[in-house]
Amino acid sequence: MAPGIKGLVSDWSSDQRAFKNVPWGKAMMWIFLLSDTFIFACFLVGYMTVRISTTDTWPDASEVFALNVAGESVPLLLIAIMTFILISSSGTMALAVKFGYEKNRKATAILLVLTALLGASFVGMQAFEWSKLIGEGVRPWGNPWGAAQFGASFFLITGFHGTHVSIGVIFLIIMATKVIRGALDDQRPGFLTGRKGRYEMVETLGLYWHFVDLVWVFIFAFFYLW
Repeated sequence: MAPGIKGLVSDWSSDQRAFKNVPWGKAMMWIFLLSDTFIFACFLVGYMTVRISTTDTWPDASEVFALNVAGESVPLLLIAIMTFILISSSGTMALAVKFGYEKNRKATAILLVLTALLGASFVGMQAFEWSKLIGEGVRPWGNPWGAAQFGASFFLITGFHGTHVSIGVIFLIIMATKVIRGALDDQRPGFLTGRKGRYEMVETLGLYWHFVDLVWVFIFAFFYLW
């Protein structure tokens, strides 16, 4: 290797250190997640800017997102359940990756399906939350409790995240089907089929799912708790 800066550039450009033995799909997923991070960051920064700068009263999240249980109003109950479900799905996804590299097809497929079910439950609860607020008069251009920007912020941020979760659920089901059929072991041609005997695609999908879960933690903290 050439000495100095020239050698460093040559080393990196030939993938000998930074990307050695890293599958192409995994590298591209990291690049995609980095770009997605910028988008979510822009949404959250924009939300905080609007909330700080508005002169109208900002709705109290504890009241807006409360559920009535046995005649009592419980603040953020549904949001707490949604957060628990999504964080739990990260655990099942991590186990799916573990069993995937152990070539345990049955356990991997079951955990992928379980992760998909948890994700679908989250989306279903989010749909219920949307329908509840729409029924109470919340719109992208206004709401009955104060600042008009609340509705636009809510539907944009939670809708964009919910779309990510929905896409992830679809890919999880596809991957589970391929795993249980042995497509990753036999290198059968098809969508998301990796190299023979390799389960990097399960891990790559896991990176996406963990990212979606992590983003929700920030949305929960900034939008619902602040």
